[in-house]
Amino acid sequence: MELSVFNDASKDKSMTIIEEWKMKLEDSGILVVIGGHDSPSPRGVGYSKNQAIAQSSGSYLCFLDSDDVMMPQRVRLQHEAAVRHPTSIIGCQVRREPPHSTERYTRWINQLTSDQLLTQVFTSNGPTVVMPTWFCSRVWFSHVGPFDEGGQGVPEDLLFFYNHLRKGGGVVRVDQSLLLYRYHPNAATHSILETTIWTHRVRFLEERALPHWASFTIWNAGRQGRRLYRSLTAGSRCKVVAFCDVDENKIKKGFYCYEDSQERPKPRVPILHFRAARPPFVICVKLDLTGGAFEDNLRSLHLQEGRDFLHFS
Repeated sequence: MELSVFNDASKDKSMTIIEEWKMKLEDSGILVVIGGHDSPSPRGVGYSKNQAIAQSSGSYLCFLDSDDVMMPQRVRLQHEAAVRHPTSIIGCQVRREPPHSTERYTRWINQLTSDQLLTQVFTSNGPTVVMPTWFCSRVWFSHVGPFDEGGQGVPEDLLFFYNHLRKGGGVVRVDQSLLLYRYHPNAATHSILETTIWTHRVRFLEERALPHWASFTIWNAGRQGRRLYRSLTAGSRCKVVAFCDVDENKIKKGFYCYEDSQERPKPRVPILHFRAARPPFVICVKLDLTGGAFEDNLRSLHLQEGRDFLHFS
């Protein structure tokens, strides 16, 4: 075991605490490697992770953010999984602190099926195994990486995850709670603009999923569905045959007109009841928000996730 710590210009007493732990850990046979810089400002999460990896020597990488706590059995259980799945990112279930913060997100992290770890990669939740739980081989990381070093405002974990999937990587979750995942409003993840992540998600959807479909329906004729339609390239927009919804007012309107289009005549996309629409669907309805009504409607169609529909919200 080796602990690699990189101090990205922190101004607190982190280094004093780390130096004390270095002695305790090395007395127990765990090598501690400490790097860092004292520039006036931090260089960002991606840079720091890359430096921590570069200065370390282990065959496997177990990531831990500075504000989270991992359980004693985490390394053993994830290492066993990584040996079985050498080209996968291994995650785990989490316990959130404070306990009731981000309840829907925590359920999503912990309850995705093994298939959904690959089909729900387009949602606004980001990577289907959250970055503070990642574990992988150094060889595979080097094949995919490094992290983007653009600094504040860059979703380096999402970009790495997308590259990992592009290279055929798998996603595996150890179904035990091996991380105390802390939520606080000042976390670095909150510095990333939603519009930045949206753009990356749309482009990834267009790259990975839409080429397999000759046409598709957007499930949600409201704001999110229309936003997705407007965000698509012209070639992808041409494949949208309809919006579908359950809202009678939207359905009565009959169509959505893309007013900002340069095309003449302007595109008018039909709005149908979901039972009258045909798959495949790109679903822009938030999961776990309608008391189960949306999920019941979707199940009633007997569709296969990945083949017949994808979640985008």
